[in-house]
Amino acid sequence: MDMTYNLNGGFKPTMKRFADLDGPDFFPTTVWATHALIDNEKFQGDIWESACGNGAMSDVLSSASGSVRSSDLYDRGYDEAGVDFLDTAERADNIITNPPYNAAEGFVKTGLASANKKFALLLRLAFLEGANRQRTLFSIAPPSRVWVFSERITFYPSAATVKGSGTTAYAWFVWDKDSSGTEMKWFKPGYKARYTSGT
Repeated sequence: MDMTYNLNGGFKPTMKRFADLDGPDFFPTTVWATHALIDNEKFQGDIWESACGNGAMSDVLSSASGSVRSSDLYDRGYDEAGVDFLDTAERADNIITNPPYNAAEGFVKTGLASANKKFALLLRLAFLEGANRQRTLFSIAPPSRVWVFSERITFYPSAATVKGSGTTAYAWFVWDKDSSGTEMKWFKPGYKARYTSGT
C-alpha cells in the first residue's frame, strides 16, 4: 500500500482499474482525451502538468501553450521528477493533469491554491458523488465546468496492448477563476477517431 498520495494521511480506497506499473497509479492519458479539453477550453499563460508521467498529456498541451512545465513525484523519464504537487508553494497560470485516483481531492485543493487562472483535472464522472465531497469541496469551491466524455476512455499501462473500450465514465473538471456557477457540458463524439495517434 502506497501512502504517499493520500489526503490528510488517511488511506483512501483506490478502486484501481488494474495493477500499476512503474509506480503508484500510473496510467498514461490517451492523446484524444487531452485534445478534447484544449479544443474546448482556452488557456492563456503558462501550463503546469503536475503529474506528467511519461509526458503523454504534456506533449499535447504544448500545442495549446508556448510554455508547459511537466513534473511528477516519480521518475518516469520525462522532465522533472521528485516534485510533490501536494506539498508545493509554486504557482502557474493554469494547471492541467490526470491525478492519481487516490489523491484526487488533494490535487483539487492544491490546484485551487496554486492556479492563477484555470485548473483542470481528468476525473471519473462519479467524483461528483459523495456527501463528504459535497460538504468539504463542492459547497466551497464547485467546478466552473464539467466536460463529460460521450466516448469512453480506456486507460492502459504504457506499452500495453489496447483492446476494447472502458466501462467507466470520465469528465474534465475545470475550475476557472473568471467564472461563477457550474455548467455541465458534453464533448461531441469523434475525438477518438480524429486523433488516431491516441489510444
